Amino acid sequence: MAACLALGLALVLGLDARPAQAQDAATLQARQASLREALTSSPFQRPLVLESQQDANDLRGDVYAVVEQPFSVVSSALQGSAHWCELLMLHLNVKGCTASGTPPNEQVDLAVGRKFDQPLADTYALSFHFTMPALAADYLRMEMTAANGPMGTRDYRLMLEAVALDATHSFLHMTYAYSFGLAARLAMQGYLATIGSGKVGFSIVGHGSEGRPVYIDGVRGVIERNTMRYFLAIDVYLGSTTVPAAQRLDRQLTDWFAAVERYPVQLHELERAQYLDMKHREFERLRSTAK
Repeated sequence: MAACLALGLALVLGLDARPAQAQDAATLQARQASLREALTSSPFQRPLVLESQQDANDLRGDVYAVVEQPFSVVSSALQGSAHWCELLMLHLNVKGCTASGTPPNEQVDLAVGRKFDQPLADTYALSFHFTMPALAADYLRMEMTAANGPMGTRDYRLMLEAVALDATHSFLHMTYAYSFGLAARLAMQGYLATIGSGKVGFSIVGHGSEGRPVYIDGVRGVIERNTMRYFLAIDVYLGSTTVPAAQRLDRQLTDWFAAVERYPVQLHELERAQYLDMKHREFERLRSTAK
């Protein structure tokens, strides 16, 4: 039971209530300029920078990336809680999502579980307040916040901001963070000592034999893995906007799995057929529930 609780904590950990680092187009464009060299030489095989940090009671991951999408596509695809439900469901641990309300009082209810198919009754429920604090011709910012989570976690936050770079490219910044107490700390220690043992993140903290990189592990490894999974869901969702509606889900699922498998050391969990079968059943359950 302790191991299950710890795993559940690892799955839902997210999102701290600290302010976003950038809050307008000019500030985010300046951040992109300051990261230009890091983006160009990124080890992710694309212009992407991943950062993570751990303070006394806070854990946070940030992704900065240039995407090959005009800002008009980014803005249209990422407005509204219903769109976010669709893209968050691509993550293998998100088992259900319901969007409700109207701006500025939208809500996103997530059911978060394990990497295999399971009843919704066995998942963890997280209710987020969804807002779009900024929406302009060249800049947007959305936020999902939840005051409380399981086992002493609190101040959940998912934030994304985007700015136009040129006619065909946009720059995205996503934050995924949370605050925690003693109970959450102990549960995470249990997870890392058992089923989470040996899993790593992306930050290189040294080099071992033959110059091979040594990747960060522990709780920062957890936040880095989930930050990347959610960012890849956003990226895949943006790339599917021109696909006919009847084919869009299949395209999103296959593209998300392919994107994750580019980083097998950190993100491989399931075989392709397992993931596709599980997700098709989860999306079907979501559609039948909504009727």
